[in-house]
Amino acid sequence: MNEPHDSSLDALLPLDGEVFVIDPSGNHWVKFEVKRVASSPERPHGLRYSLTLHDGKGERLVGFDNAHPVTSGSGPGAKQAAAFDHKHRLRTIRPYEYADAASLLADFWTEVEAVLAQRGVKL
Repeated sequence: MNEPHDSSLDALLPLDGEVFVIDPSGNHWVKFEVKRVASSPERPHGLRYSLTLHDGKGERLVGFDNAHPVTSGSGPGAKQAAAFDHKHRLRTIRPYEYADAASLLADFWTEVEAVLAQRGVKL
């Protein structure tokens, strides 16, 4: 059975390759990489994506992507997730439950705004 079309992909897919400076001082920027791929257990939604926030030196501060597997927990009891979807915030990596393109964009911008607020950046 085919899954329903995610119309919010029409907003996400055209962002592929885009880079936007997002603060008045020019010290923070976001980058979008989004491609359709064959559905698989690792990428059941048929997308390969990376949405990132960087500081002026190029260091990634926030990232949502599905480039590699992640684990839940730590130490010997950690379990590797089947899906690759996850988010980075500074040096922390956590699994991310992909729902649709609209939620991905909203969740990404929520994290971006939170990190910028912590850094005292006013948009």
